[in-house]
Amino acid sequence: MNTQKIIDKIIKTSQGSIDELVNILHFDCDAYLFSVANQLRKSYCGDEIHLRAIIEFSNHCRCDCSYCGINKQNTTLDRYRMRPEEIIDYAKKAYLTGYRTIVLQSGEDPWYTTEKISYILQEIKKFGDIAITLSIGERDYDTYKQWKLDGADRFLIKHETADEALYNSLHPHSSFKNRMKCLKNLKELGYQIGSGFMIGLPGQTLKTLAKDILLLKELDVDMAGIGPFIPHPKTKLQNHPVGSCYLTLKALALTRILLKSPYLPTTTSLEVTNIKDRKNAFYTGANVIMRKVQPYKYRKLYEIYPNSTIHEKSIKEERKEVEDYIKLIGRKVSTTRGDSIKK
Repeated sequence: MNTQKIIDKIIKTSQGSIDELVNILHFDCDAYLFSVANQLRKSYCGDEIHLRAIIEFSNHCRCDCSYCGINKQNTTLDRYRMRPEEIIDYAKKAYLTGYRTIVLQSGEDPWYTTEKISYILQEIKKFGDIAITLSIGERDYDTYKQWKLDGADRFLIKHETADEALYNSLHPHSSFKNRMKCLKNLKELGYQIGSGFMIGLPGQTLKTLAKDILLLKELDVDMAGIGPFIPHPKTKLQNHPVGSCYLTLKALALTRILLKSPYLPTTTSLEVTNIKDRKNAFYTGANVIMRKVQPYKYRKLYEIYPNSTIHEKSIKEERKEVEDYIKLIGRKVSTTRGDSIKK
């Protein structure tokens, strides 16, 4: 079966084998793959692009991820924590600027206890009809349950790679089994869940990437972040090459045709490596942009990978720039919370 016929079969059945996905990732089928992914994005999600405000509120982390610049072994990094009142204040500024989803992200920082996060959630919910996504790592079932009761709507926790041995080698502080347990607990508790993976990790193959995409299908995710690996000079993978943007776009498009309805952001890592052509992601299935809204003094310190040059602007100015860009490419700015289409 040729590649185009495999793509048509996946679109029709929403099913695909590892070998079929590898075939699409390997062979040159870009024009057709990207075109049908864009059509499916339009059919299932419309022409709206959803803007999410992200507050990276702490770069303290208990973890030792081999690829992440805020890993606990990086002793050269200036660490910071935003006070709960400061987080709430910037969430309100984002809300008043038009954002209807706030993403609260941090390293795995135990200083933010269950009670502190609960307080932040409750206060932000007082603003009005606003969705809150948490992206703060692995916690136990009861903690996730409490945060759901206190107002958290979504949780983003990427699986990073579906290769269990590779995952465990890159995350000595945890395990692939525990990451899967967290995702399944969140699903059981009624969160809209997001996962995702990196392109270009050491030892990764096209078969691994096929398994990554199929895992997103198995988890029935509401959002998926797919971006290229970017080496950070203060990590164990500092000399590993940058992941392929081209392969990232193919994986993004393939995720769209297999899963149909999830929210797919153009990730910050994809923008960092592909600035001139970053609009391409919106023609291969993407429909979300995330923008940082925390103070600039913190933005430069949240270095998961090396930051590009930062030019300080107000939250309102930055949102206006993104809105203008969305209109320029013929799309609409969503005014909704952007809840799961399946729900």
